[in-house]
Amino acid sequence: MLSKKIRNFLIFAVIALLFAAVGYWNISPERFLDQPVAKVNEGAIDYYATNAYSVQFLPDGKVQYEMTADKVEHLKVSEVTLLTKPDLNLYRGTEFPWHVTSERGEVNPDGTEVELIDSVRVARTDAKNRNTLITSSRMTVFPQKQYAQTEQDVRIDGAGGVSTGKGMKAYLKESRIHLLSNVRGQYEAR
Repeated sequence: MLSKKIRNFLIFAVIALLFAAVGYWNISPERFLDQPVAKVNEGAIDYYATNAYSVQFLPDGKVQYEMTADKVEHLKVSEVTLLTKPDLNLYRGTEFPWHVTSERGEVNPDGTEVELIDSVRVARTDAKNRNTLITSSRMTVFPQKQYAQTEQDVRIDGAGGVSTGKGMKAYLKESRIHLLSNVRGQYEAR
């Protein structure tokens, strides 16, 4: 009987060693080295919309802004949203909005910053029917802060003249604009 127990023990020991050797061979650390890293496509779009329309309200129920775009594409990896022909009316709770357009735009993941690119136009007609038009090649708009800025060349048509400069800070809520450098102006004498 002892020999039968020894024989069964030896058979199970050989089977166990066989499984251990096969298991080690299949999951040896060398198998995990030199594995190619999966490439991530930074430009992969996870969803898009055409003829998009978005509206944001203030806490008191008034319209903060309305935006339309020919196309909206959301980048999966960076969470950035790309806009084609964005058109934004920034009401700020008033009936005289700032009208902002450009050829392209990029919105950061939390929607607090919109980078407008190519043929940027910011226009407004106030309560006294005075027109203001700001043009630039690139501008960053912060809709919640009602603020816009650029480091590019800027042209402002309004208030009976034309002002140009390099760089701008625009406080849209107060209708206050600061040109940062190389400022030039041409105004009509009355």
